[in-house]
Amino acid sequence: MEMTVKEMLGQKLVFGFHGTTLSPEFRKLIREYKIGNVILFLRNVESAGQLRALCDEIQTLIRSETGYPAFIIIDQEGGMVTRLPKDAVNVPGAMALAATGSPDNARMASEITIRQLRGVGANFNMAPVLDVNSNPANPVIGVRSFGDQAEMAADFGCAAIAPYHDSGVLCCAKHFPGHGDTAVDSHLGLPRVDKTEEELEQLELIPFRRAIEAGVPAIMMSHVLFPNIEDKQLPCTMSRRMVTGLLKQKLGFRGLILTDCMEMGAVRDHFGTPEGVVASIQAGVDLAEISSTFELELGAARAVNEAAERGELDLAEIRESVEKILRYKATLFSTPDATVCNLDADRAAAETMARQAVSQVGGEPFTADKNTFFCGCADYRASGAGNEEGAAAAFPEYMARAFGAKGLVTPKNPDADDIQQTLRQAEHCGKIVLGTCNGHLFRGQLALARALADTGKPMAVAALRNPYDLSELPDRIWRLASYDYGEPALHALADVLRGGRAEGVCPVKL
Repeated sequence: MEMTVKEMLGQKLVFGFHGTTLSPEFRKLIREYKIGNVILFLRNVESAGQLRALCDEIQTLIRSETGYPAFIIIDQEGGMVTRLPKDAVNVPGAMALAATGSPDNARMASEITIRQLRGVGANFNMAPVLDVNSNPANPVIGVRSFGDQAEMAADFGCAAIAPYHDSGVLCCAKHFPGHGDTAVDSHLGLPRVDKTEEELEQLELIPFRRAIEAGVPAIMMSHVLFPNIEDKQLPCTMSRRMVTGLLKQKLGFRGLILTDCMEMGAVRDHFGTPEGVVASIQAGVDLAEISSTFELELGAARAVNEAAERGELDLAEIRESVEKILRYKATLFSTPDATVCNLDADRAAAETMARQAVSQVGGEPFTADKNTFFCGCADYRASGAGNEEGAAAAFPEYMARAFGAKGLVTPKNPDADDIQQTLRQAEHCGKIVLGTCNGHLFRGQLALARALADTGKPMAVAALRNPYDLSELPDRIWRLASYDYGEPALHALADVLRGGRAEGVCPVKL
């Protein structure tokens, strides 16, 4: 491997962009700094055919400039974090899969996702999430986790990882050493967890240890501060103690180590993005990611090259890292196969899993009808990890159409006036069904639920995201969890409200 320092550093950078084709300035950045990898988001996607053409455009450019294929990375977790277009199959998220009780469903969801990625040309999936969601107030993980039990997260995580072996697509366990006990979204601020390494061993590290034993090819570092482990007050992404000491040396991980996006608030606002990228490479990460801002990408590319010129980077370690990157690139599939994307059987399987996930947490079931009043907020971007836009149909509108009934879309945090207006709308109905979306964080939703319950009418509450909403409601309310606001989950809930059984088991304590 004869490469210049600039070429080696280019292999260690992952950049994103805006738009559905490559802009001239982004092309120039790739050419000038020999950038070897790209990350895609929903903003880059219109359809499977367009995405396939874009991935081909990226591969052609990066191969011609570097001599090697690109990692084309995408966050296709399923559920609330999906980046694929509507003419590809999006699977349920982690907590929904865990609620089905079957790790085989996690395996099947990965098999379906691999087919979609091979069909559109993406070769590296930032999933599964192995965080144990031990803090119900966690604003960023929640339903992206398999649950609040470490062994369950490990069982489902390893099942999700298995199909990626020899598939030509890589997967990545995240967010090491665990983002499940945080109360701050690292997209917005710098979370802090005051645990010792011994405490992490009891919970957070269990799924990651199991994933390493199962041969997971990549692990993403979290932007979380562990001051009782890292005395320099650096987030894990920038901490040599966490990257090299804990993950590589203590846990023996030999695969690829990635950063989370380095323009998230946890890094950008506290350390600076270009400075953070340099620090992450000094800490021992293989791939540093900046997802969207061109100026920060250009600044980071310059910063790492200048750090190398000043002798601040260990070139032997970088060479070893790049050799590892190229070994993994040699395992990637070479040609997209459009015929494996959007198969009817895969779509049906994803819908079946969404149906199996619906869980009854308590209360007495009833059958909804045209005299039922449906209300609740529309989907919204609950954290920086979610997509910009919500579901096409709001829960009340979807259900009102399905039952020929009345529906009212409420704000995500209803105030006293909103609650009074909703009560007036509900006066002449026979039954009430409320859909919540993270009501445990936007507590006006729970105040609305209690006010509606006080009418004495038969009532159901469906938690369309985190099930923690259901833990604070009167016992007599029929409480359901779907773990997702996507159309398959709404379809599944409608089936249960018509009298179907809810057979899922909630994978977190309420």
